[in-house]
Amino acid sequence: MSNQFERRYGLFTAICLVVGIVIGSGVFFKAQEILEKTGGNMPLGIIAWITGGFVMLSCVLAFSSMAQKYEKVNGIVDYAEATLGKNYAYFIGWFLATFYYPTLTMALAWLSARYTLVFITSVNPDIPLLIPAAEGGCAVGPECMVLAMVFMILAFSVNALSPRLAGKLQVSTTLIKLVPLGVMAVGGIIYGIATGGLAHNFTTPAAGVAVVDNPLLASVCATAFAYEGWIIATSINSELKNSKRNLPIALIAGCIIIISVYVLYFVGVAGGATNRELIDHGATVAFTNLFGNVFGNILNLFIAISCIGTLNGLMLGCSRGAYSLAVREEGPAPHIFKTIDEDTNMATNSSVFGLICVVLWYAYFYFTNIAGDGTGFLVFDPTELPILTMYALYIPIFIAWMRKAKDENALRRFVVPALAVCASAFMIYATVRAHKLACVWYLIVFAVFMALGLLLKNQKKKTER
Repeated sequence: MSNQFERRYGLFTAICLVVGIVIGSGVFFKAQEILEKTGGNMPLGIIAWITGGFVMLSCVLAFSSMAQKYEKVNGIVDYAEATLGKNYAYFIGWFLATFYYPTLTMALAWLSARYTLVFITSVNPDIPLLIPAAEGGCAVGPECMVLAMVFMILAFSVNALSPRLAGKLQVSTTLIKLVPLGVMAVGGIIYGIATGGLAHNFTTPAAGVAVVDNPLLASVCATAFAYEGWIIATSINSELKNSKRNLPIALIAGCIIIISVYVLYFVGVAGGATNRELIDHGATVAFTNLFGNVFGNILNLFIAISCIGTLNGLMLGCSRGAYSLAVREEGPAPHIFKTIDEDTNMATNSSVFGLICVVLWYAYFYFTNIAGDGTGFLVFDPTELPILTMYALYIPIFIAWMRKAKDENALRRFVVPALAVCASAFMIYATVRAHKLACVWYLIVFAVFMALGLLLKNQKKKTER
């Protein structure tokens, strides 16, 4: 047994990891949500997508500077340790391993199952579900729950037993998911210009749709889930060839690709259907209008593949969460979780820990937000609110970098991290305004998790004494 990973991933795989983790289901269904929140105001929706992308890119540029200097086992934890010390790094690592990675992963497992069932029922509407598809069975039925568990286990198996195969799967699913996005972007824009539909959607909001309070803030908050996950790519820095060069390139190139794809896809969708049709029926109606019913149904298959690819990338982060703590002799049972299997060159015990966390969070998500009515005590959306904490945790790192990076030029030391601080603060404000009371319940649960992490840390110190 050893405690180090081999350098198995190249630059192209790293870029695909960034793009593949971020581009999942969010771009497909958040476009509809943004139109709903803005009342079909397309220009405001585009501003929301660009603003959300600017927030992501600002943070990426700041961390890219750190990635060129610091490299250990998990990017964001490494940067926290280098700028603020081991204690802060421990709590970020604990939050990632038990909260952030698992919540995003379980959400993508559910979405993968949901869109797989949507595709199956679109091909064969008579397939029997315990809860009929017309009544939401594809999202809330027991078939969806079981299939989501199957996807979790498969993603765990690939990442825990064959990390090289996981890398190849990430590359292939990333390339596949870009096909419908590119086709819709190009085809929709051309079709919309030819028919005049694009100009109409840009100048005429949807009739009869109420606009929410602070539509821009609410829309930017909606983009947060679609843009989130890029930080997980830094978890492979110890497995990336020439990491100090390739990781910053992968982060920046990946984020530019993501922002461009999102904005072009959003505009393309607007060229394929009216704002009201998109609000009522989602992006499928635009695909159907342009390419017919068959391709419209195939879109659901592409979405399912896209979600599976993102799930694979997120599980990659989950598999390394406990390991990134254990290799620093932190967290519960570091001697167990820092061990790497000689045959697979993977931290198998850490992977099992990550899977358990994913399953527990999925149980909470399913019974409160999906199968439940979403109004009970301590009910919050675990797919968006952990992002609030992540941005809050970034800010001290950026400030500490400005204080410590004396060998950097003014742009990299002050301007870029200052922009990242402002962007992170804006995202926190937008999230609080959008979720309101749910933020309180979320912060209660967050505090409990951090207290548990502190207890385990103190117990370790007592044992050492």
